[in-house]
Amino acid sequence: MARVPYLTKPAASAETAPLWDRLEAERKVPTANIFRALANAPALLDAFLSYANALRDQSRLSPKLRELAILSVGHAVGSTYEIAHHQSHGLKAGLTEAQLADVGDFENSEEFDDIELAVLRLARESTLSVHVSEASWKAAAAHLDDQQMVELTLNIAWYNSGVRVMGLLDIELEDKYLSPPQALTSRQDHNS
Repeated sequence: MARVPYLTKPAASAETAPLWDRLEAERKVPTANIFRALANAPALLDAFLSYANALRDQSRLSPKLRELAILSVGHAVGSTYEIAHHQSHGLKAGLTEAQLADVGDFENSEEFDDIELAVLRLARESTLSVHVSEASWKAAAAHLDDQQMVELTLNIAWYNSGVRVMGLLDIELEDKYLSPPQALTSRQDHNS
């Protein structure tokens, strides 16, 4: 059970009602548990949404690479919530079902090209070690310009903060994700 209450639009005050309208306009309905929990700090949730939107909407980084980085972060720390929520985004961004199935074990997959592997490695290394090797940085930078590398960095860092927020608040996966698609686990998991 989450460590703070999940708030709802019907219980919103007149002061926070516009935030709930924003959530419904910009995000899925019903409102995801992460946002319902963060609504306990409405001004920060509003800023959280603005920053997340900027990462998505004001970036030159390919949405496909962004989603690979996010999924790599989720798999690196075992965040079922992050993975479940970003699989559909990954499909919309151009990832295949086979790639979704292999993100967790991408080193043993033939589904990814050089830039995709470089992004997956950079995201995992940053997530697990904080500091990344020059080799990992250069592998991604060989395909991306400085702006895209900064955007990739900001996405990796942002979603690292997200998985930690989810973990600290013990955010529960919504019912519609409780029977996740097969891609939620890697092919290696299916062979175990």
